[in-house]
Amino acid sequence: MSDIYLNEKFIGTVKDPIGFVNNVKTERRNGKIPKELNIYYDDKSDEVYIDTSKGRARRPLIIVENGVSKLTSEIKQGLEEGKITWGDLIERNIVEYLDAAEEENSYVALNEEELTKEHTHLEIIPSAILGITTALVPYANYSQTPRLNRGSKTQKQAIGIYTSNYLVRMDTDVNILHYPQTPLVRSYMHDISDYDKHPAGQNIVIALMSYEGYNMQDSIIINKASIERGLARSTFFRPYSSEELRYSGGLIDEIGVPDKDVKGYKSEHSYRNLEEDGIVSPEMRVEEEDVVIGKTSPPRFLGELEEFSIAANIRRESSSVVKHGERGVVDMITLSENEEGNKLVQVRIRDQRIPEVGDKFASRHGQKGVIGAIVPETDLPFTASGVIPDIIFSPHSIPSRMTISHLIEILAGKVGSLSGRYINGTAFESESEEDLRKELLSLGFRDDGTEKMYNGITGEEFKVTIFVGNIYYLKLRHMVANKLHARASGRIQLLTRQPIEGRSKGGGLRLGEMEKDCFVAHGASLLLKERFDSDKTILHICESCGMLAVVDSHKNKRFCPKCGNNVDISAVELSYAFKLLLDELKAMCVYPSLKLKSKYD
Repeated sequence: MSDIYLNEKFIGTVKDPIGFVNNVKTERRNGKIPKELNIYYDDKSDEVYIDTSKGRARRPLIIVENGVSKLTSEIKQGLEEGKITWGDLIERNIVEYLDAAEEENSYVALNEEELTKEHTHLEIIPSAILGITTALVPYANYSQTPRLNRGSKTQKQAIGIYTSNYLVRMDTDVNILHYPQTPLVRSYMHDISDYDKHPAGQNIVIALMSYEGYNMQDSIIINKASIERGLARSTFFRPYSSEELRYSGGLIDEIGVPDKDVKGYKSEHSYRNLEEDGIVSPEMRVEEEDVVIGKTSPPRFLGELEEFSIAANIRRESSSVVKHGERGVVDMITLSENEEGNKLVQVRIRDQRIPEVGDKFASRHGQKGVIGAIVPETDLPFTASGVIPDIIFSPHSIPSRMTISHLIEILAGKVGSLSGRYINGTAFESESEEDLRKELLSLGFRDDGTEKMYNGITGEEFKVTIFVGNIYYLKLRHMVANKLHARASGRIQLLTRQPIEGRSKGGGLRLGEMEKDCFVAHGASLLLKERFDSDKTILHICESCGMLAVVDSHKNKRFCPKCGNNVDISAVELSYAFKLLLDELKAMCVYPSLKLKSKYD
C-alpha cells in the first residue's frame, strides 16, 4: 500500500500508485479535476504527493502521446492567424502546466526531432529551460551550467539605466551608465524584455593575449584612450535625508545653521556650504565630513532637577554629513513633509565614476575580472588595419572555465560589426559558428577570428596571431571608490576598547587568525606586536597576591586593596580584553591571581 499526501497532509492509501497517478492525470485533462492540481509518485519512498498549494513555480509544456506532439501544424497555423489563443491550448489539453515535483515523473524532449514513444512532454522552445536573465546570454548552450549561472548573476550586477525617471527619485546607492549600448549579439529574450530601452553594457573591441603580466588570472588591461572617450563612465547617486522630529515635552529638532554654543559643534569649515536655511546649495561640490543638512536636537536626557538648569538648554548637534571616503556634487534637494507632518529634507549627491584600477568588469558569460592596468593607447598592440583593442583579456581564463560561448560571441560580434547587423545568439537556435566563419572570410578576415598584431612599444610583429573581435562588456557595481578602506587609530568600542568594525563607521581592519599565522611564519614579531596593540593597556599588579593594585598619580599613592601599602607593585602591559576577562572572572567569584616574573630571569 502506498501513502497519499494532499498538500503535505496524509489522506489515505492506494494499492496501485502508478495507475492511480495516471487516472488523476487523465481526469485532470478531461476537466473533472482542477488544472491547478499536480501529482507526483516517489518510487523510492513509495508515496504519492498531490499539490494544489499557492506559490508553486509551474511551467507550461506541450503534451506528447505515443511519441507525437499534440501541437500540430494546423494548430500552429491557427495560432499565427489569431484564431486560437493560449487559453484554447490549455482547454484542448495541448499544453499543461507542471510543477517541479510532477516534472520528476515526466520525460521532456528538447526538440520535436528527438521525440520517442517514452516521451511525455515537449518544450515549447528549447531555451524555455532558462530563466529571463539567463536567456539573455548569447550562445548559452556552449557553456557549462555554473558559468551560465554566474553570467546570469553578473548581468544583475551590471550598471545601466535602472529606470527612466531616476532624476526625480531618491534611491539608495544607485549607478547610471553614461553611454549604454544595445548588444550586437543578442537572443530572442532581448526583444521580449525590451532590452533596447534599458541596456546595461557597451560593445567593445577585445583581444585575447597576455600583456606585461598585468592581466594575470582574471585581470583585464584597459585602453586609457577608450576611458577618455567615455568607455564605462558612470554616475553614483547617494541620498542624505533629515527630518525635524518632535519629542515629548514640546521639544523639536531644528534644521538650520547650528550656533557655536551647541554641544558637538564641528568647525566653521564644515558648515561653509550651508545657506541661511541650513541646507547646502545646489551644484555645490562637497567632500567627506562636510555638512549637507545642518540640524540641532534637544538634549538627550532631561532629568527632573535639570529642567530649569543651564545644562538643559544646551542643544546638541545632529547634522547630516557626507559619508567617510565619499565626495561629489549636490544634485537635487527636496523639501517636503513626512506622514506625521514633520519637515523632511532630502539631498542627493552625485559623483562621476571614471574606471580605475580595481573596478570590476564582466562579459555575459560569467568571465568577470578587475582592471589590472590602464595603458596608454600608444603602448597597446594594434592590428594590421590599425585597430587597437579596448580591453586585453587573458587567454588563461578560458581552458578551465570552458566558456566557449565567450569566444563565439567575440567571433559573432566581429561579423555583426563588419556587416552592420545584429547576430542571433539564442540558445539552441543561434546562427551556426560555421556560417559566421564563412561570412567573416567573405568580409576579408581570417575565418578563425585571429589577426596579425604588432607590438605597440617596439612596432615588431608578434610571431603568433591574436584572437580579436567584438564583445558586449558590462561594468559591475563593485567599484574601488565604494570599497577602499584604511585607517590608523580611531574610534573604539566602549566595552573592550578594541577598534570598531565596519568601513562606514571608520572602523579598523581585522587581523584574523590566518593573517596572524602569516606574520608568525615571516618572523615579523614587531609588526605582529604592533597589530595586537590595538587595545593595549597598562595595569598595576600586586606581586604578593597577584590582584590589581591601585596607583593614584595625583595623590602619589600606591597600594593593594587586599595587601595594603608595603608591597611591590609592578606595571604590566597587556590587552584590555584580558583585563575584561579578569573582571568577569571576579564577578563570578573566581580569584584570577597573576604570577609575575621578570623577563630577564
